[in-house]
Amino acid sequence: MKNLVETQNLNIKNNFINLAKGIVCSFIFTLVLLFIYSIILTYTNVAETTIAPVIIIITMISILIGSSIGTVKISKNGIVYGGIIGIIYIMTIYIISSLVETGFNLNMYSIIMIILSILAGMIGGIIGVNIKK
Repeated sequence: MKNLVETQNLNIKNNFINLAKGIVCSFIFTLVLLFIYSIILTYTNVAETTIAPVIIIITMISILIGSSIGTVKISKNGIVYGGIIGIIYIMTIYIISSLVETGFNLNMYSIIMIILSILAGMIGGIIGVNIKK
């Protein structure tokens, strides 16, 4: 009985570490892709009207990649763990935004971002658990 409890605790700890790794990877990919996009905006004639859709795309790609990386060592429930990565990622962004920006509020754009983040995390989680090790 004690062995079973120790094994479950180890699995929970490993899953937590993998989730944290997925979230950190998502933020790293976001920073890299936003840096590349900012260079493109600065040195080309790309219109500033592309900012909102590109940010959505960058966020979704980052969450997809991060949740895939985070769930690759988890053998089941990828959709759940991926969704958790998406939720934590987007909530962290919105908490930071609400602290930095005055007059921050949730609008339709925010709700779309939250839904898409969760979906991207779920898809990435499915991909991650199905990658052959």
